[in-house]
Amino acid sequence: MSETLQPGLTLTRRYDIDAARTIDVMGDECRVYSTPALLYDIEVCCRDLLLPHIGEGKDSVGTRVELDHVGATLIGMWVEITVKLVEVNGPAVVFEFSARDALEEVARGRHNRFVVGVDKTKQRLLGKLAKAKSA
Repeated sequence: MSETLQPGLTLTRRYDIDAARTIDVMGDECRVYSTPALLYDIEVCCRDLLLPHIGEGKDSVGTRVELDHVGATLIGMWVEITVKLVEVNGPAVVFEFSARDALEEVARGRHNRFVVGVDKTKQRLLGKLAKAKSA
């Protein structure tokens, strides 16, 4: 990993909330950003912040999430997600995040990730797949 991987790094992304990111529990005219889509977007932001700092042949996997989804964002609105690296402990990293739309806070929380070697992890997963097929 690079010496540039330090607490304090931040990344902000804006997402347009389209139908694929929403759920229709309040009917079609009140489709809102779903929690699974929000979590996916947060994970992508955290991973994208890490990638330039962890070296070739490495990636990261999510290991823990604390997510408070506190505001509803309607289809057609946008959300800005900001992630901040707050802790680096070898390959284990911790982020704090927040999300807001044009009117209010939407979410806040923490997300842990673990930096892994892609080839080693792929081999481990293929071994697990082989065991699962023979079980």
